[in-house]
Amino acid sequence: MTAVDTSTPLVYDPYAYEIHEDPYPTYARMRAEAPLYRNEERGFWALSRHGDVLAAFRDNERFSNAEGVSIDPAASGPHAHKTMSFLAMDAPQHPRMRGLVSRGFTPRRVAGMEENIRALTVRHLEAALAEGDFDFVADLAGIVPMDVISELLGVPEADRAMLRRQSDLLIHREEGVTDVPPAGVEAAFALVIYYADLIADRRAHPGDDLVSALCAAEVDGDRLTDDEITSFLFLMVVAGNETTTKLLAHAWYWAAQNPAERAKVWDDPARIPDWVEETLRYDTSSQMLARVTLGDVEYYGQTIPEGDRVLLLAGSANRDERAFADPDRFDLDRDRESVGIASFGVGRHFCLGASLARMEARIVLEELVARVSAYEIDPAGTKRVHSVNVRGFETLPTSVTRR
Repeated sequence: MTAVDTSTPLVYDPYAYEIHEDPYPTYARMRAEAPLYRNEERGFWALSRHGDVLAAFRDNERFSNAEGVSIDPAASGPHAHKTMSFLAMDAPQHPRMRGLVSRGFTPRRVAGMEENIRALTVRHLEAALAEGDFDFVADLAGIVPMDVISELLGVPEADRAMLRRQSDLLIHREEGVTDVPPAGVEAAFALVIYYADLIADRRAHPGDDLVSALCAAEVDGDRLTDDEITSFLFLMVVAGNETTTKLLAHAWYWAAQNPAERAKVWDDPARIPDWVEETLRYDTSSQMLARVTLGDVEYYGQTIPEGDRVLLLAGSANRDERAFADPDRFDLDRDRESVGIASFGVGRHFCLGASLARMEARIVLEELVARVSAYEIDPAGTKRVHSVNVRGFETLPTSVTRR
């Protein structure tokens, strides 16, 4: 269990670089000292215990998604749905939008991508392994998910590096910057223009890609507008791509830090799904998601006023000693299913792309285990992303021994 240092004031600031580097000691203090935490400067409350976070995810009567899941001023408020789609909606808009999108983003369509995902993975992996030493993020984890999303959307290969670059700009925060920076705003405009052209092309020339399916999706005569399709594409490229990249890098990193657990997978590749699930619990990509209260809400003898912002700390919930024994230990054998992890949310807003993310991670790790007998990560070269919601690596220098 994380050692709790109570000698300094308890401060949780999701913009702070030290939180990006390691939030878990702070989370442990919050669960112990302030399970309902208040940050007056930033103007938010935070819930950190497993039971509270999962219950709040399910509680659509007291907590609203309508102002988005971020606390960045430019990315939250009544217009948040323009870039976060149904993730920033309540009923009745949410079930309508999710229902229409689901007509295109079907389990059958996702399952049918496995062969293509494996081919993409092998192509990028073989190129990386040929170098001997490579950056796990730049050369593999950062490009496979973007290629997968791009294939799904029908984005030409020549445009994918640009989309990846714009996606990175949207989430990156320089130290001290507490809103979407100018480069991020410019990236958003560039994506809007690109998506508008893509949608117009698919309406004129439908194909078998997801954008064409979204253009054709219909429920009782109701169809998606161009703006609604654009908002979903934002969600796919930013949320879907970035979180899967971070999941892959975390799996690679934490297995390297825990050789006994890594050996379980190399001895039995059928354990790869356990590797994925424990990574999701131990160091999840989406650390927190915001809500707004729909009325006064009471926790631990305190009242959160109506209209206040509350952060649901999924990263903390997954390390709560009340839910998981020895939670700071990376353990493939632990029971996660009966307890439930917070990584993809629960209830109405459970992540639509969870099955795709899990499948991508499984395939990439399967191909790695099949080709690599041993590997090392250069700690001096690792660098973390600085983002309000997303936690992960920007660089992860790796050297491998091939089988």
